Amino acid sequence: MSIRVGTCSWADESLSALWYPKGVNGAEGRLRYYAEHFDTVEVNASYYALPTAQMATAWADRTPSNFLFHVKAFAMMTRHPVKVEQLPPELRSEAEVDERNRVHPSEELRTRVFTEFHRALQPLRDLGKLGGVLMQFPPYITYGEPALRYIEWAQQQLGGDEMLVEFRHRSWLEPDARERVLGFLRDLGASYVIVDAPRTGAKNVLPTVVAVTGPTAYLRLHGRNAATWNVRGKSAAERFDYLYSEDELREWVEPLHDLDTATGRVFAMFNNNGRSVEASTGFEIAQAPVNAAMLQEQLSATL
Repeated sequence: MSIRVGTCSWADESLSALWYPKGVNGAEGRLRYYAEHFDTVEVNASYYALPTAQMATAWADRTPSNFLFHVKAFAMMTRHPVKVEQLPPELRSEAEVDERNRVHPSEELRTRVFTEFHRALQPLRDLGKLGGVLMQFPPYITYGEPALRYIEWAQQQLGGDEMLVEFRHRSWLEPDARERVLGFLRDLGASYVIVDAPRTGAKNVLPTVVAVTGPTAYLRLHGRNAATWNVRGKSAAERFDYLYSEDELREWVEPLHDLDTATGRVFAMFNNNGRSVEASTGFEIAQAPVNAAMLQEQLSATL
C-alpha cells in the first residue's frame, strides 16, 4: 500500500516493556524487529537532543531499503525551551543562558542548530530513507504574521527537506484563518499535519481538518483522552494514553484512501503511547503498535 502506518517512536517505554518479545534487546534489536512489522517510524529522540550522523547511519543500517524515517525537529527549531545541556558541547559556549539554565538563542545559534540537524540526517538522505522533518509547534505559537515569517525562515533552513507542520493552537484552524493558513503552506510546499485528538474545543487541541498542502498527507493520532489532556501536572504519556477502538479507527479508512488517491503518499502515525489491559486476555498491551496493526488490517481489507 502507498498508505504507510507506523508509530511515533520505536523506543517508547510501553513498546519496550510490552511489545517487543523476550530476547529482542537493545537499540539495534528493537529497530530491526520494528521494521519487520512497519515500514515507517517517527524519530522522537531528536526533539530532546540533536541527532548525529553516526546515529542516522545506524538507523539506516538496521532497516530495509524501503523503510522511511520521519525525524522530529529539535526543540529549539520549533521554539520550544531548551536547556543548555541539551546542546552539543561545541555549541554551548555560544548560548545565552538564564537563571534556570534555559537557552535564549540568537538567530545565529538557531541557524547553526538547523545546520547541524541537517548535516546529521545525510546518511538517511543518501539512501532515500528520510521522509519529512516534523515541525511540531507549541501551543503558545499562535496564528499571526510573526509566526508565518518564522515558518518561512525555518523552511529555508531545512535545505530542501520536506517540512511537516503540526500546529498545537486552535487559532491556526479557526474558520477565519483556515484557508489562509492552508494556502500559505501550499505556497511553501510544506505538508500540513492532520491530527486526531480529543474533540474538546480547548485552545491547545486542533480540530480534525483533513487537507493536503504538500507532497505528503500526514496524520498523527494522539488518542482521544479528553480526561487527561489538560489536567495540570499530567505527563505527556498520560495525555496520550488512549486505545482506539475498531470503530474509531474505521472512521479513518475512507479518508486515508481518499488522501491516497489525491497524493499517493500517505502516512498514519500513532502517538497514543501508553498501555491498556486487553479485555479478551487480561494482559497489558502497548497501545500504539497494536492500534497501528489494527489500522493496517482495516486498510488492507478495503483495497
